Amino acid sequence: MVVALPAVGCTSQPTAGASPGPAFNATDTAWILLMIPMAERAQLLTDLAPSRTADPNLAELAAKTGSTLRGDLRRLRAVLRLSGVPDTHPHEGHDMPGMVSPGTLEKAAATNGQAFDRVLTDALRAGFTQSRLLCAGEQAHGRADEATELAAAIARSTAEQTSRLDKLRAAQPGPVSVGRPLWPPRAEGLGSGTPTPRTIARAPNSRTSAL
Repeated sequence: MVVALPAVGCTSQPTAGASPGPAFNATDTAWILLMIPMAERAQLLTDLAPSRTADPNLAELAAKTGSTLRGDLRRLRAVLRLSGVPDTHPHEGHDMPGMVSPGTLEKAAATNGQAFDRVLTDALRAGFTQSRLLCAGEQAHGRADEATELAAAIARSTAEQTSRLDKLRAAQPGPVSVGRPLWPPRAEGLGSGTPTPRTIARAPNSRTSAL
């Protein structure tokens, strides 16, 4: 049976010899087995926030998101047990759309302040977007009520978190340019042929320029 979930870079099928419970189809189990590592990776990222973000509002959002992820993981694992399919970690080591990558975690762990905030918010936004897409696929093609109802609940909470995150992202300062300003010129440039604002303004009407 083809798993009717959006393309995420790889597919997940139940372990050979294991069959889903009578109310679960392959979409249900594939969705659960993908959502678990996505939540685990995202939680690792949110756990870094208290010691690295300089924004108390973002720290609060990360704490709430981490708490929600822990609750989601408990429910996902409970539903997986009902399906009768063991968690064989089929996506271990995979980097898929929306999943926090090991590289992102390493980068986040090496930064602080605004740099960390940008890594955190970008990764959470991508994860929220993919989570909603996967939950929509489960609701459309899953069969087990326990799984489809959980997908609906996760989609609702993710939509709320996305809204809060977007407001914080909009308030974040942009990257500061550290390059040399175009004006005024350096002192050494003056007196060595570098035009001043006055000579630039007068040049078109200068008699010297007309000679």
